[in-house]
Amino acid sequence: MRRWRLFAIVLLLLAAILLPVGQKNYLVYVLTSWLIFTIAAMGLNLTLGYAGQISLAQASFMAIGAYTTALITLAGWHWVLALPIGLALCFAVGLVLGYPALRVKGHFLAFVTLAFNTLVFLVLRNEEWLTGGTYGLSGMPRPDFGLFSTDRQLPFYYFTLGITVVAALAMWGIVRSPWGRAFKALRENPIRAESLGVDTRRVTLLAFAIGSAYGGLAGALVTPLVQFIEPGSFGLAHSLRILLMVVVGGAGYFFGPFIGAAVVILLPEVLRFTEGYYLIIYSALVIVMLVFVPSGLIGIWGRVRDRFWPRQQVRGDMAEGARLQQ
Repeated sequence: MRRWRLFAIVLLLLAAILLPVGQKNYLVYVLTSWLIFTIAAMGLNLTLGYAGQISLAQASFMAIGAYTTALITLAGWHWVLALPIGLALCFAVGLVLGYPALRVKGHFLAFVTLAFNTLVFLVLRNEEWLTGGTYGLSGMPRPDFGLFSTDRQLPFYYFTLGITVVAALAMWGIVRSPWGRAFKALRENPIRAESLGVDTRRVTLLAFAIGSAYGGLAGALVTPLVQFIEPGSFGLAHSLRILLMVVVGGAGYFFGPFIGAAVVILLPEVLRFTEGYYLIIYSALVIVMLVFVPSGLIGIWGRVRDRFWPRQQVRGDMAEGARLQQ
């Protein structure tokens, strides 16, 4: 990793640590929401940005993770014990949802995942004996680690920040492993990837399963944050919101979800001084950005770099020819 990039990451991490100090509970709550949705967007970025598989069901995996954690913690179990169960369930369901991706592509796959999101919403709303129906579940406890309690808003923010860092490091390792290169090969050209020995069937299923597990992790953090969940919190609108985070930040870029979630979660709060116009301004900014910077905000730096500091590319055959003449 280049030094300037490592230096920038350390600065951003310090900013994330210092930013909520002395702030009101609402701002700390908004920052915590940013971290949680960043985790959900990281999962969708793996499925969509790196592997090229369209999914409109990320909110449904947040729901599975949230309800699983809520039911287990309400039964008296600790959050730490409930988390792996929720993640394993999301991983398994994501694996099953990946099977249609082996047969359908593009907008057909988008409709399949959209139908799954609707199915999860209906199950949560109609199965009142388990989920509480439209009344939802409430009173979920926050994790308590003895000397470190997350009952207050600021400790819970740092708890979420720690999990976000661990999740980001795990994602960094995944996308830079042979599996990460296989995901990119699947996105660029599945036929060529298969001809080179990549098991596209296994890679497609893993892209859905890992992305779904990240959605489940975000849902497991939503439960203790709001301490009340209901089906409407995980509808299609929220899946589209997470998709917007990935697209705005830059699909296929590691830091894209961080920037996209900041724009979608934090920008409306910054624009609140415009009172009733903030959503109009926010929507107009998003439209302008998607028209002029389709590669996302993180792609702006690439455009600036290519314009003012273009890289000198040496053709491989020219280099080979020079060696032959020696």
